Amino acid sequence: MPAPHPPEFRRRAVELARQGDKPLLQLAKDLGISRSCLQNWLNQADADENAGTGDRLTSAEKKELAELRRRNKQLEMENDILKRAAAYFARENVLPK
Repeated sequence: MPAPHPPEFRRRAVELARQGDKPLLQLAKDLGISRSCLQNWLNQADADENAGTGDRLTSAEKKELAELRRRNKQLEMENDILKRAAAYFARENVLPK
């Protein structure tokens, strides 16, 4: 699912917020987003710039984590299929012919 706001829009919003010319609430209202959304973008930008120094994952780490979770789910499904196939063939070999 694509992000509702393009990355360039987010970067520019963060730049404007960091300039401090307007309060976050007013800036968010002017941009048509919520204050919490803008605050999240600021927090994420800080995490990306200060990689490894905080509790928050960087964007790259989030992307990698999502990919690893997808891959893990796929491998679990494949493993389940193999277990079912092994059980099916084991049962087939036990039955008298």
